[in-house]
Amino acid sequence: LLFCVYRMKQNDQNKNDKTEAIKKVRSMWTFIMEMLTSLKKEKEDVDSVLDEHKCILDGTNVVFRIPQLLVHRVGSDTHQLCTGNVYEAEKLNFLTVIQLLNEALRTLRDEHCQSEFKLQVVENTISHYDEALKDVTAKRLVMLQQLCVPTSVSNWRKQEDWEVKWKNFLDQCPFNLCLEQNSVSSV
Repeated sequence: LLFCVYRMKQNDQNKNDKTEAIKKVRSMWTFIMEMLTSLKKEKEDVDSVLDEHKCILDGTNVVFRIPQLLVHRVGSDTHQLCTGNVYEAEKLNFLTVIQLLNEALRTLRDEHCQSEFKLQVVENTISHYDEALKDVTAKRLVMLQQLCVPTSVSNWRKQEDWEVKWKNFLDQCPFNLCLEQNSVSSV
């Protein structure tokens, strides 16, 4: 009896496993069919473009010019990436063209990185000169204040010395003398 119960549970488990496996297979099959349908639509789109424009992708009528910088870069020992000629049997070798285009992109990237580095150096230099200009301006203001303050102090002292001389000579301040003359003339 115990053996029969065990067998029944095992059969139920096997049925559940088979059901799960069938669900997985059906799900995968649905996914594959959807993928094939989408690829079929894309293939039809590409075919319609090629049929409409009568494009031939053999490269026989293509003139391919490689800039001297790229020739030099590819020809150098450090960049032996291109594995063939651009034309083979009077047809364009697309693998070599793609390798050349990738190398051209790398060249552009390197030049861009160098220009960014140069830009950073220029920005740092400008920042340094800006700080130096601020320091010089601050020092100039301090020097102007130092020059102006002694001048005003010097003028003040000269005025005091002048008043002392008049006081010694007239026994009174020249300002008081002017006030006395104004009061006498007004009476």
